[in-house]
Amino acid sequence: MDFSRSEEHSMIESTATEIANEYGPEYWREKEENEEFAEEFWDALSDAGFHGLMVPIEYEGAGMGMQEMGTAMETLCAEGCGMAGTWYLVLTAGMATVGIKEYGTKAQKRNYLTDIALGERNFSIGITEPEAGTNTLNTETFAEKDGDEYVINGQKAWITFSDRADNMIAVTRTTPIEDVDRKTDGISLFIVNMDSPGIEVSPIPKHAMNYSKSCEVFFNDVRVPEENILGKKDQGWKPLLEMINPERIGFAAAATGIGKLAAREAIDYANEREVFDAPVGTHQAVSFPITKAYARMETASLMRRKASWLYDNDKECGYETNVAKATSIEAGIEAVKQSMQAFGGWGFAKEYDVERWWREINLARLAPVTQQMAYNHISQQIGFPRSY
Repeated sequence: MDFSRSEEHSMIESTATEIANEYGPEYWREKEENEEFAEEFWDALSDAGFHGLMVPIEYEGAGMGMQEMGTAMETLCAEGCGMAGTWYLVLTAGMATVGIKEYGTKAQKRNYLTDIALGERNFSIGITEPEAGTNTLNTETFAEKDGDEYVINGQKAWITFSDRADNMIAVTRTTPIEDVDRKTDGISLFIVNMDSPGIEVSPIPKHAMNYSKSCEVFFNDVRVPEENILGKKDQGWKPLLEMINPERIGFAAAATGIGKLAAREAIDYANEREVFDAPVGTHQAVSFPITKAYARMETASLMRRKASWLYDNDKECGYETNVAKATSIEAGIEAVKQSMQAFGGWGFAKEYDVERWWREINLARLAPVTQQMAYNHISQQIGFPRSY
């Protein structure tokens, strides 16, 4: 790997920093409290070309990869946006783009990728269900063939942007799990128009990131043309895995970005706030915990960059992706925790924002895969027997 910064990466960092300075902590505090979608921020990402970073050049994109996307995400998060720096990019510009450009038909690429690159199309990703969280193979949403259409029935949960998305990539079964040789068979992905008859969306009240809705989505005899299958019927597991790795890399970038944001705010505070006739930061009980977490974040960021490089070069990256996700989240959580502690009682006040970043970063323990499942994958790769 080349650890020098390319001109493109430097430009992405610079642009992301400018955006984050314009849409900083006060902006996100207001959007969170008012539960408003950040239209201005979405448009700023469009103007910067960030929605199209991973879209091929022939569809108005930049033709770049997860290395560049990870740089944009971590910088946006670290320079003031918190989780929003990843949240507004990971589903459409990340997962949907990857799925469509790698497995879409020519018509699907033509219909969706240019709109994504221009910020004119928003996707949600329909994976999680009430009885199929970590174990996606237990998906019960079913698509049944009817002429040249499929009829989808089922329920999804925690589907971000589904209240405003134009489309969803919905994970379904097209063959029951009891009728396949391997549990990974029988899964199909569909590009669903969210204004289709039979779709009902119900927002779930949640702990954080209320600048977007995460919803239950109900499918009641929703008809989807056969040509909207993404990839091949019954063979959707591989495309889904291809989409999930960028999501995990994106959340790793979010964790280190949020952690660095909180740490820098705490460092500034610790240099100004005086107790016992000296700045709080002179006390090693304050400075060392943040410093140790920061060092861990720097190391985790390197693993994320390695995972991104492997992904962009079409090499196996599942192990590195899970290591990056698991270590970034633990380091980031510790950084925010210790930063909140440095503020003392003021860490509990909304005006200092660190309490919001604490709420945001704790989602990363649970999504897009739990820490336990990330470690399950890692332990299996280093030689332990399979545990699930």
